[in-house]
Amino acid sequence: MSHSDEYRELLREVAEDVRGDSSESEQLAAILYRVSDLYDEEEDTDPQDVYRNVKTIFEIKDRGTLARD
Repeated sequence: MSHSDEYRELLREVAEDVRGDSSESEQLAAILYRVSDLYDEEEDTDPQDVYRNVKTIFEIKDRGTLARD
């Protein structure tokens, strides 16, 4: 197993561990899982993609809905 595989698996395990009933834990799990995609050879993503996705996660949390203004 390569270092990338190990990082990906560790991040996804932590994401599963922190996922819970609160919206904050769901949000953190989503962010960790998205970061883990950087270490997945099957994913076509880069740090800018992750940044945009995390920014969107925070915006949705701030608005309280998926609906746009």
